[in-house]
Amino acid sequence: MTSQDSRRNCPMHGSQNSKHQFSRRTALKMGALGLSAATMGTLESLANVERLAHAAPATLPNIQFDISHFIAPARTINGIQVRFGPVYTLFLTAKLKHTPNKEEQKILSNALNTIESNYAFSPSGVFTFVSYGLPYFNRLPSSIVSSHMPRLLSNTNRFALEEAVPGPTDVSPKNPGITKKTFNVPVTIESNDVLFTIRSDSLSHAQDVANWLQSHSNTLNGHTIHAPALQGLFTFASSRLMFVQIGLPRKLADSNKLPYASRVNPQSPMWMGFADQQVHGAGPAAITTFQGNASAKFTTTKSGDYFFDGSIQHLSHVIQDLAQFYADDKPFIERCQYMFRSNPVPSLGNADQFTNGGGPAVLDTVFQGTEDATANAQAMNTFHGKHRMGHLCALQRSSRAADKTPIHIRNDGPGFDNLDVPDGSSQPKLQFSIFVPTADFFATMRTNQASLDLVQKYGVASDDNGLERFITATRRQNFLVPPRSHRAFPLVELT
Repeated sequence: MTSQDSRRNCPMHGSQNSKHQFSRRTALKMGALGLSAATMGTLESLANVERLAHAAPATLPNIQFDISHFIAPARTINGIQVRFGPVYTLFLTAKLKHTPNKEEQKILSNALNTIESNYAFSPSGVFTFVSYGLPYFNRLPSSIVSSHMPRLLSNTNRFALEEAVPGPTDVSPKNPGITKKTFNVPVTIESNDVLFTIRSDSLSHAQDVANWLQSHSNTLNGHTIHAPALQGLFTFASSRLMFVQIGLPRKLADSNKLPYASRVNPQSPMWMGFADQQVHGAGPAAITTFQGNASAKFTTTKSGDYFFDGSIQHLSHVIQDLAQFYADDKPFIERCQYMFRSNPVPSLGNADQFTNGGGPAVLDTVFQGTEDATANAQAMNTFHGKHRMGHLCALQRSSRAADKTPIHIRNDGPGFDNLDVPDGSSQPKLQFSIFVPTADFFATMRTNQASLDLVQKYGVASDDNGLERFITATRRQNFLVPPRSHRAFPLVELT
């Protein structure tokens, strides 16, 4: 770890309101987001960030995405502990024009250090992570990559990093017969070299960093600092915005006069009305790393290895069919079963099953064992004896260790843009990202999310299979997140 790792870490995250003016110039630079200037301005005006002072460590984490000690602690809502990261996240994807050399590795390293020298490593400042796709590693000598890339314990002929594949219910030639009611868009497996994940409570701060990295400006946090000399190396492919805050989706739905706006829960941070930030729904950062922890270990990685403290980051882009999800024949009690399970339904909701979501937004992510999805599919003790699959219980077929610890950290949330929408309209999105120990682990979890094996075996109707018909993944890719110590063009110094 370099000396820059600790020199500008802000020890206290002061209580503050993170509203910022959003300039037309900034909005134009964000055109790749598929967001109008009005929408971006609305987001900034609707978000109201107040964080309590919080002591942070003096040294930054070697697990790049482990910000658990740098954000406010969990709080209790409806008797359940939830915890929120920064409000905004920019996912900035890029392709390389050529293989980076050692000098360019130093330039990127210095650029990342410069960001952290000008912005506190906190929600009020900026968190910046960097990860790398297979196209990047395919540029490097195969002997170097193969000798350092973590391998699966279950099959040492396979690497921890493998390319993403279409999910079982994605629209794809590999899934003949799978169609979506509204957004019938085939999934694309992307081929980006690099992914920058930029997080902040301030949209202006996140975009300031993105602009500087892309050489759109020579200022950083108001200081004149020449952009890194990387403009001849990167072609930036896409920029996707995620926003997570209680009530923000409903506010955006109201401001855009979406037809189902009154059915979006005003207490939910997610478009589908249920919180996804329960503390017990995510594992510690260590369990998602290549070396794992006492609860689970999936790769050959050991202390001293190059990618120790590294992980896999999956990124996908999902259109949500909320008109169908909030339709008149989908009361809260059904939506709750689609999201969680039917044995029992976590909540029966309110007498009015539609207004303001029809029920609570925060429900517990109870783990009822890896066979719970099978019980739901078999209609064992389910609501009204229905064969019905819940999204959560399906994921839990493989998402937890033997001691019940979740083996993932989700970094996902709402979006609202026109990316990949056939008619060019802005639509609610799920900007989905997750940290897991191997690509194979995620592929298995995504297969279990669909649980088509149980659906077919036990006769679950297609309109009772969790959330599958309401979501269309249009883009997927897997990335390797190196440790902080090797976050700038990993392995290049060995070539």
